[in-house]
Amino acid sequence: MTTTRSHVISAGALVQDVGRLLLVRHARLGRYDFWVPPGGQVEGEEALEEAALRECLEETGIVAAAPRLAYIEEFHCPDARHVKFWFACALAGGALDDRHPGNRLEHIVEVGWCTPAEMAARVLMPPFLQARYWQDLDAGFPAPVRMPLRAMSYW
Repeated sequence: MTTTRSHVISAGALVQDVGRLLLVRHARLGRYDFWVPPGGQVEGEEALEEAALRECLEETGIVAAAPRLAYIEEFHCPDARHVKFWFACALAGGALDDRHPGNRLEHIVEVGWCTPAEMAARVLMPPFLQARYWQDLDAGFPAPVRMPLRAMSYW
């Protein structure tokens, strides 16, 4: 028997500035509390890169530019299979602002820049960022890295 699942394509922006990575905090009392780079679903005929830049601006107020594919992430939950494309981006402007109306619907409660030490002290998604992001950044993201399929921790 085959079960029907939705498939979700999304994109995210890995924006770093002066040794800090841009992150948003998703929190629902009693369910989850974690930090993740800005990102979300691709809309309509939008290019993956456009989606990453749009989501960054909407969720954080930060303008990102020059997206370059760094990671391909696959994960699943009971109802959906997700593929997320993470782009290393340059900081192009803007100011931190978490007041976009969609943020409350997505349980985004805070946005900020985080150092490696701050990241190590937080629950961070996706998990591979904790282990390898700074090394890949130092190497200049020579080629996109496809991460293994994993189960979602929260949904």
